Amino acid sequence: MKKVMVGMSGGIDSSVTAYMLKKQGYEVEGVYLKLHNRTDGYHESNIKHIQNVTNFLGIKYHVLDIADDFTKEVYDYFVNSYLEGTTPNPCVKCNRQIKFGKMLEFAKEHKASYLATGHYAKTDGEFIYEAEDKSKDQSYFLSQVEKEALPYMMFPMSNYKKEDIVKLGEKLDNVYKKIAQKNESQEICFVDTVYTDVVKRHANIDIPGKVLDEKGNEIGTHKGYMHYTIGKRRGFRVHGAQEPHFVKSLNPKNNTIVVGKKESLEVNSVEANNLNMYIDTTNFKCGVKLRYRSVLLPCEVTIKNDIAHIKLDKSAFGVAAGQLAVFYLDEKVIGSGWITKTSK
Repeated sequence: MKKVMVGMSGGIDSSVTAYMLKKQGYEVEGVYLKLHNRTDGYHESNIKHIQNVTNFLGIKYHVLDIADDFTKEVYDYFVNSYLEGTTPNPCVKCNRQIKFGKMLEFAKEHKASYLATGHYAKTDGEFIYEAEDKSKDQSYFLSQVEKEALPYMMFPMSNYKKEDIVKLGEKLDNVYKKIAQKNESQEICFVDTVYTDVVKRHANIDIPGKVLDEKGNEIGTHKGYMHYTIGKRRGFRVHGAQEPHFVKSLNPKNNTIVVGKKESLEVNSVEANNLNMYIDTTNFKCGVKLRYRSVLLPCEVTIKNDIAHIKLDKSAFGVAAGQLAVFYLDEKVIGSGWITKTSK
């Protein structure tokens, strides 16, 4: 039977992944990614959970320290994006560069035929698809993984709902009780509370500035542009406002934010670069998600000079530069790109 390396965090999804594959007869080994230079017991606690599971299953596990790579590829990108006035998506970067980049390299070096994770998604080796459990689906975050990596990826969670995984976890006997005590994984693993707490470690973000209307007139005040993302409607003051205003754009150079009424955030066209496509077609109709959890919008995409020009059939609101546009045909991911521009 072929060898599978399982990315293990110490949580229930990755633990059950290892359990399921071992039960199916695969030769299974686990690998824990040490992504942070933390000294608060975080890694020790996770590794203890992994030891419990791997001892129970009778399999080996490894600890892969790639904190420096993670800092460079993910953490620094996260902080710099906010400094530059864009909205980052670190999980997408991590999946491409770290989990299905560095961790996949490690799996291959250890003669594994596949790399399995606890992601809720599907793959047939050519495309990524939405998971059975749409409430947990992570296909959006996997859409930048390189095409060459897909044949090596396994997602045993793909056809299960979360409640099924919890039941399967009970088969890990008393080990499960320790795993079940762990909270759900955070969406961003290095953000314990809010993103501003992270950015504050690297810059003074509490510098009051001016709120401008779409014509450039000063109409209020704010507490520092890095506190805001596109579409946010609270945390700033608009003098004499009778109805809600929303952040439309940020200007880091002069520490101003531009706000407007909801209709001013309407977008009908989007541009995206740094494309990762699983198809070769340069003009096609599909559905697009412009942020995680957003609805799928019908659109037409034209790719020219490695830039995707996305014409929406229905308007979107509050689309942010720095987020990901992911293209779907039904449940199949056919590509993605990073949003750079929007227009009506």
